[in-house]
Order: sequence, then structure tokens, then C-alpha cells
Amino acid sequence: MGKEHKKGTREIHNLHITGYELLPPPDDLKKEFHLEGEALKTVREGHRSVKGILDREDPRLIVVVGPCSIHNPEEALEYARLLKPLADELADDLLILMRVYFEKPRTSVGWEGLIYDPFLDGSMRIDQGIRIGRKLMLEIAELGLPIAIEALDLISPQYLQDLVSWTAIGARTTESPTHRKLASGISSAIGFKNNVDGDVMVAINGIRSASANHSFISVTGEGRVAVFRTEGNPHCHVILRGGKSPNYEAQYVRECEEVLRKTGHKENIMIDCSHGNSRKDPAKQLDVLKSVAEQVQQGNESIIGVMLESNLVEGNQPIPDDLEEIRYGVSITDACVSWETTAKILRDFAAEIGPSLKSRSA
Repeated sequence: MGKEHKKGTREIHNLHITGYELLPPPDDLKKEFHLEGEALKTVREGHRSVKGILDREDPRLIVVVGPCSIHNPEEALEYARLLKPLADELADDLLILMRVYFEKPRTSVGWEGLIYDPFLDGSMRIDQGIRIGRKLMLEIAELGLPIAIEALDLISPQYLQDLVSWTAIGARTTESPTHRKLASGISSAIGFKNNVDGDVMVAINGIRSASANHSFISVTGEGRVAVFRTEGNPHCHVILRGGKSPNYEAQYVRECEEVLRKTGHKENIMIDCSHGNSRKDPAKQLDVLKSVAEQVQQGNESIIGVMLESNLVEGNQPIPDDLEEIRYGVSITDACVSWETTAKILRDFAAEIGPSLKSRSA
């Protein structure tokens, strides 16, 4: 009877599973890479500042800037050490957060990010990716830079989310009920992108859902499966990232404001300068940023931030068969602007919008 049962269930249970490795409980990793001191102060102040901007208690704009994806911790730390002085220099007008994206959603197949494939060789050593990712985030936070990420699954936030000051729900997952439930329980502010076709109502529905209470299944800090119940996240906003065509210009921002107003949500809008808005041309991010500056100068008060894809070196590269041929500081996903360009355009942006932000405050 037992052998027959085993043989029968083999045809219907774990049929396509080839194996598994246990991950450490989230609490064990947090003990190894403990959040305290300067890093804790950075995360806490990042939370307060982002939410202060969304609540209109702080007139600055949020800037989420950094590599499309992190694939080399050494490069990421070099970028962070350059970004921190710039963030301090422009702090009167801009709240700068470093984009520290470890998970990459894929339309079909491709490299899935540092957490999933940290060695870029298809070995999918997630156990190592989680450790590398948390260690790097802690080092960036210790520099005094608040961190922004994209949330892609229900488990990894238990390992990393305590280090995060702002979270995105991406264009491919903004319609997902599970991501909306997750967002309702995440402690940081959440930006919902319009979907890949450009539908903004999808993001607004995401905000409506994430603002409500939910229940979902995930793991506790001890690694046990549990039902989590949430009260809803009051700090959600829209991210206009373009779709089949760009949607960053004033007319699209006004349309988004109107829908937010009609649906009873705060008119908080972030503009993604990359993706559909730049038509995948990193140099066109500057055009988007100029348009945002003009809108703020003309009295717009709904735009609360921007996103930029930036790296040490401009452009991007495919992952070569010989990993030693990877060029240092160059993205292996979407093309980015260089660090030198980033510093210049953010300084110009801050100078252009500074006086208008002060009138916002008044």
C-alpha cells in the first residue's frame, strides 16, 4: 500500500522539481548582518523623509537614482561613495535614495538579478545571493544613503526590507494581487508603476488595494510559514514610467492627477525618466528631467519625485561567456547614463527647481 501510494503520488506531486536547498531563517541572517548604529539611523530617517514628502510636510523632491540592477557589489559601493556627497550637497532640494535593485522581472527569460544568480553563471545560488545582498545594503546604509528597491516576491522582504526606505512595485507586477497584498504590509512608502502598456488605472487600482487591509501567506523571522494580516499602507503613490508611448509630459500628469482626485487618493506622482519615457535611450532621460523641472517651475505640486538609471559608466553590455570580459561599471541590464552625467544633471535639476520648491513650502 505504501509503495503503491508513493508511486502514484510521484506522477502528480513535485513532478518537475529537481531538488531544493534550505535557506537560513530571516532572523538568522539579520543577526549575522545586524541593522544598528548609523545604518539604522539612515533607514529610519529615510522612512520619515519619504513619508514627509508624500504627506506634504517636506517640499523637496525624491530622487531614486542608481544602476538598473546591481551585479557587482564592489561597483555598487564605489557608486554609493560617489553618490553620498552629492546627496548631501543637494539635500536642501532633493532627497536622494540609491537604487539598489537585486531582483529583475523578465518578460521571457534572462538574468534574474543578484539575489537569484549572484555569480552570473546560471548556478542560481540564492542562498549566497541573499547574504551578498544584505551585506551590501548594510554597507550602503552605513554610508548614510537611504535605499530603494523593487519588491518581486513574498519571501525576500523578510530578509531585506528592514534596510529599505522606499519600495517600487514594477510594471510587470503592478496588477498582481499578491504584490498588492504584500505592499499593504510593507513598512516603507510604495510606488506603483503603470503597466508596460501605459495603463495608469492599473497603478491606481494597486494603490486602492494596497491601502486596504489584507491577509497573505509568507514566512516569519523564524522561517515558519504563517498568515500575515495587514492594516493597509497609507503611503502609496503612482509612478508614470511610460508604455507604448511616453507619459511624463504635463498633459499626462494632469490626467493622472484628475483620476487620483476622483478616486479619493492623494495626488502624489513620481516620474520614471527611463523605460517607456526614454524609449530605452538613456540619454533621453535628460529630456524627461527637463520636462519635470519645467512643470515644477510652472506651479505643479503633484510631482513628488523622479527615477533615473545611472551607473559608473554609460551604456550596457550583455553577459559574456567569459565573465572576466565584463566591463567594470557598465550595466548588464538596461543602459544607464554615466556618473559624470548624473552628477551634472542632478545639480542642474536642483538649481532649476529650488526656488519653486520653496514656494511650494509657502
